Amino acid sequence: MSDITLSSSDEMNNILELQKRAQLRAGAVSAQVRIDRLRRAIGVLESNSIQFCEAMSEDFGNRSIQQSKMTDIDAAIAPLKHAIKHLHNWMKPEKRATTFPFNLLGGRSHIEYQPLGVVGCISPWNFPVQLTFAPLAGVFAAGNRTMIKPSEFTPITSDLIKTTLEGVFDRDELAVFTGGAQVGSSFSSLPFDHLLFTGATAVARHVMRSAAENLVPVTLELGGKSPVIVGRSADITLAARNVMTGKTMNAGQICLAPDYVMLPEESREEFVAAAQATIADMYPHIKDNPDYTSVVNRRHFDRLSDYVSDAEQKGAQVIKINPAAEDFSQQEHHKIPPTLIIDPTDDMLVMQEEIFGPILPIKSYQEVNETIDYVNSHERPLGLYYFGKDRREETGVLEKTTSGGVTVNDVIMHIAQENLPFGGVGPSGMGSYHGIDGFKTFSHTKSVYRQSRIVSKLVAKMGPPYKKAG
Repeated sequence: MSDITLSSSDEMNNILELQKRAQLRAGAVSAQVRIDRLRRAIGVLESNSIQFCEAMSEDFGNRSIQQSKMTDIDAAIAPLKHAIKHLHNWMKPEKRATTFPFNLLGGRSHIEYQPLGVVGCISPWNFPVQLTFAPLAGVFAAGNRTMIKPSEFTPITSDLIKTTLEGVFDRDELAVFTGGAQVGSSFSSLPFDHLLFTGATAVARHVMRSAAENLVPVTLELGGKSPVIVGRSADITLAARNVMTGKTMNAGQICLAPDYVMLPEESREEFVAAAQATIADMYPHIKDNPDYTSVVNRRHFDRLSDYVSDAEQKGAQVIKINPAAEDFSQQEHHKIPPTLIIDPTDDMLVMQEEIFGPILPIKSYQEVNETIDYVNSHERPLGLYYFGKDRREETGVLEKTTSGGVTVNDVIMHIAQENLPFGGVGPSGMGSYHGIDGFKTFSHTKSVYRQSRIVSKLVAKMGPPYKKAG
């Protein structure tokens, strides 16, 4: 391990101890203190909105400024404001029924939500601002302090996150640590009171293993292959447009991006035509279009290109949607046009790994039960999407499959509902946050039972020595 990494590790340990001591010294965290921290985070986003959007575009090679404003800035401010609005209500003790007969004799039970202490947050590169700031809604609302490790794949944005946040927060409240994999490894080994990791499943295994050494509880927000099931009752044109809109947002580099579509075999040509028309409408040209996001780096560009080549070599029909017939062999950035893989087989790489790019496999089915069987034969996804007007069929799909969350007649949008918990299941994640669920995730749920004087006197007489019966 390098001297720099050792120094970073020492610094992280020192800051963690600093924050833990400050938390204990401060005692109970008032609503006023929590709201002040939430407002300061909002202020950082509002004051540096353009700089953040420009930094993300530079890190990606090209990223739509308008998209970044919507998905990273506005989408991070909204949960912070939501937390401020509901904080006083969330903090109230929650009454619970007391067990008979103690309830009749004056015993009372309730739950109090207490700060955990210091929460570590490891954020990813695909939405580097939103997935750093939005979790602060739950972390700060619950009364915690935090240490943050943003992604090294978006270094300009990560540096800006560090300077702007540490400009308005003391390091005993919030600290940001930038750097590569070694810094991330040291960070995940710290004895936090809770650790939130957002990123790839493969990395999550290492993070969870490191956290286990200190028995640190973890929330893992991962990904997986989120399926789209299009029923025969669906509006195919609308379904295609919504799917392609979700698939091309951020060039498909979204943990909840539709990963593959399953639709009736007789609707395939209609869906493909509608998908092509949608892309032509949204992106009449792609190569130099500022609205079309680049793949984040060469490694991911090569990985996605290999998926397409592998599918072609194994006999799949590949349709590259390129409205202006542009040449992508020579380009400044790592752009890949939306690409459809028709009737892929399971031996193709594109059906084995989470895609995380603008490539969309399309599978055909004869009976909708085939789609349910297919989903259930694979790892549980972070999201599942159903299009159709058949409520009985919709109920069947939702009841017979398990996923982190579901959006019906659209994709991705359940993540935007702050009153719904967001999280995965199995390999797609562990635990959830957003709204009150985030407040509870980052709180200790303390049970309190208040004994009545009558029962207290009775209990005092219940100890040994015990008389033998009979």
